[in-house]
Amino acid sequence: MKPLTKSDLEALNTPPAEPAEWMRVQMDTGGIAAGAEEALAELIRRRDEMRLTIPALRVGSVGYSFADPLVEVKAAGLPRILYGRVTPDIASAIVTDHVAGGKFVDDHVIATRKRSTTLTSPVTHVLVRDTGADAGSKTQFFQFSLIEELKRRGLADRVQVVRALDLGLYDEGVAVQLLPAGVTYANVLAPDVARIVAESIEGGKILDDLLWKASDPQVRIVLRHCGEIDPDSIDDYLRHAQGYQGVRRVLFEQTPEQVIDEMKTSGLRGRGGAGFPTWMKWKLTRAQPAEQRYVICNGDEGDPGAFMDRSVLESDPHAVLEGMIIAGYAMGATKGYFYIRAEYPKAVERVERAIQQAREVGLLGSNILGSGFTFDAKVRLGAGAFVCGEETALIASIEGKRGSPSPRPPYPSVRGLWGMPTAINNVETLANIPAIVLQGGAWYASFGTASSKGTKVFAVTGKVKNAQLVEVPMGTTLRQIVYEVCGGVLDDRDIKAVQTGGPSGGVIPEKHLDTPVSYETLQQLGSIMGSGGMLVMDKTDSMVEVAKFYLRFCVDESCGKCAPCRIGGYQMLQILDRISRGRGTAEDIVTIRRICTAMQKASLCGLGQTAPNPVLSTLRYFEEEYKAFIEGGPSYARKVSRAAAPAPAPVAETPKPVVSP
Repeated sequence: MKPLTKSDLEALNTPPAEPAEWMRVQMDTGGIAAGAEEALAELIRRRDEMRLTIPALRVGSVGYSFADPLVEVKAAGLPRILYGRVTPDIASAIVTDHVAGGKFVDDHVIATRKRSTTLTSPVTHVLVRDTGADAGSKTQFFQFSLIEELKRRGLADRVQVVRALDLGLYDEGVAVQLLPAGVTYANVLAPDVARIVAESIEGGKILDDLLWKASDPQVRIVLRHCGEIDPDSIDDYLRHAQGYQGVRRVLFEQTPEQVIDEMKTSGLRGRGGAGFPTWMKWKLTRAQPAEQRYVICNGDEGDPGAFMDRSVLESDPHAVLEGMIIAGYAMGATKGYFYIRAEYPKAVERVERAIQQAREVGLLGSNILGSGFTFDAKVRLGAGAFVCGEETALIASIEGKRGSPSPRPPYPSVRGLWGMPTAINNVETLANIPAIVLQGGAWYASFGTASSKGTKVFAVTGKVKNAQLVEVPMGTTLRQIVYEVCGGVLDDRDIKAVQTGGPSGGVIPEKHLDTPVSYETLQQLGSIMGSGGMLVMDKTDSMVEVAKFYLRFCVDESCGKCAPCRIGGYQMLQILDRISRGRGTAEDIVTIRRICTAMQKASLCGLGQTAPNPVLSTLRYFEEEYKAFIEGGPSYARKVSRAAAPAPAPVAETPKPVVSP
């Protein structure tokens, strides 16, 4: 590749017109595991067999894990359509029916969340799905009814009615979306079918009584390019995503101090969990007198069920690299490291390729774009130790030492990698930086709450209908995330709690689900933001077993360096195990709380200090379940766990004395 100049980059600031047609297969680890490679191969085979010229492209993932593998199609003259659960047979039908025939494929369309309230063009396709929780879907009945009404009015050849896989509405009865506008109706009844066809499809009029006016809670900043560009192509990033325009802007239009001030205006806080202000970390690092400073991207994502950082690194590696370059410029660092666990081979591969490509075009190395600024980056692999997510342990691992924490202060900003000032930022934090530079700190601060600005990415898993990556503004409630974005609880069961923050977090019961998500509110509830894992639990889940699971994880992952974590965690796990077997006593709960306090106050690092959180939060909100195990054993505890309110413990019958006749 030819090295870029400042003028070359300026010329790429205006994206070219989008091609008239393409097929995009989303190729992150989840998609590949679900069969994306096979779907792509069939798309290409069928396309070539039919002698079509539509490009078949590889892109990252939008994060809809519930529907992997995903294929998005833009055929000439038709709106963009996203298909989920694409098997090779469905891939073949997409080429034959959709690309060649203009007809969408039933049962696999995922509707756009960009809903309109006006009909700006003639309706060509109608998506329909019964979103109600009642037994027995009415989707097919309403599809038939709409088709018959269209036939009656002579519109059947112009409009296709398609059964959708997902419309982004849940428990709102039968929903209908009119394409290409995206007008969406909810709670549609049989008598409404004739009105929709006559007044909306034929007459172009909006039916206000049916119109779904609520906007999508999601705002995609971190995930803005995911599913849109090829993560293996710097050319795609440069031409279609304003790639490296943030680097150009800071190098030629802003001083390092101005960049830090823009971060301060944005209110961006560390997305790794601690929530430390990004601008302050950069400023402290820059203020240290040193010949060398470092930037580290912490990609050592280890929370069970979390896949936010992996997906971003796999789907948009250049955005994270660009954020690192900007961070290096702001704090006067010339070297950066990506610390990524080796269990993420696809992320490692794509980040290494992004670094190589950026180096080839002159965006890494000496005198970047002729600005005089020098910066380069490398990848270091983590061996999978959870404790290496802690800053000082991560630094030790990069240095080739055993990954165990060190006392702080001094903090890494003062004395970090090889004794030099070092700023460590999470993947999500760095992915935000280019957007903030281009759009402005005030723009970013317009999202979120007074103290928690911007958006947050969550990996929502567990007992939820649509497990996926979610990016929402801070201040969005947990209930909105679970029910409006992810479709509610699996099998329509009653929700019991949501666990946030992974092994360092806590459980939040149903009564607090309307709490706006922010760093402060989650801490008040006994949990933390963490890196973004969110586990949904229903009434069948035992909170004692949940606490045991996370505590066992922390015990296994403890480095063993300090006694409070090494001994306290193990002893507490033994007590929980005893309680769960029905052999505990009331005194055990008192002992657990004492051990938790000791670990919080005396542990060396965040792992030991936060390991008690799942135990303390389950005790705080579900202490009756612990007592049920103690008083009535496992079988009784299971009944209490499923009940809305605990029943009295069974009273053991006192043996009667044997009286001689």
